Amino acid sequence: MLYIALALFIFALLFFRKSTSQRKEAGLPGGRIIYTDTRGWGKLEKPLYYSALELTGKPDYLIEQNGKIIPVEVKSGRAPEAPYDSHIYQLAAYCLLVEKCYDTRPPYGIIHYENRDFAIDYTKELENSLVDLLVEMKRDEHKKEVPRSHEQAARCAKCGFKHACDQSLA
Repeated sequence: MLYIALALFIFALLFFRKSTSQRKEAGLPGGRIIYTDTRGWGKLEKPLYYSALELTGKPDYLIEQNGKIIPVEVKSGRAPEAPYDSHIYQLAAYCLLVEKCYDTRPPYGIIHYENRDFAIDYTKELENSLVDLLVEMKRDEHKKEVPRSHEQAARCAKCGFKHACDQSLA
């Protein structure tokens, strides 16, 4: 009986080390995982939705930590010097969705790259900028022609619509 108990203890210890290692690799802070959109953790969660802005999103992780909910977005590849604006706005959208769906405002969110994490404060200024962007996008939805953003030539070159785009750089 003692050997079985010892074997179970060692087995539990190995699983704990493995889960700690996986959490660190994913860039997750301490806390309880309450939502995940990664296939490796089981069934996928339903998307978060905020009807007033018709905003839907599925953060990679939501971590509950000391009564706060922290969204975590995992990006493949190495980190840029600073997070891309599009990544910041994506994370801000998740913060807004958390606030509306869970009735608690995240103080920040995390963007996790392969080699670095960025904690992005969810300020009123960022929220207002996000809402302005969403309103602008909604307005553009009904236009016949919308100028494309060509700030990153590499993204333009890989775009699946470049064959039909009259503004293509490639």
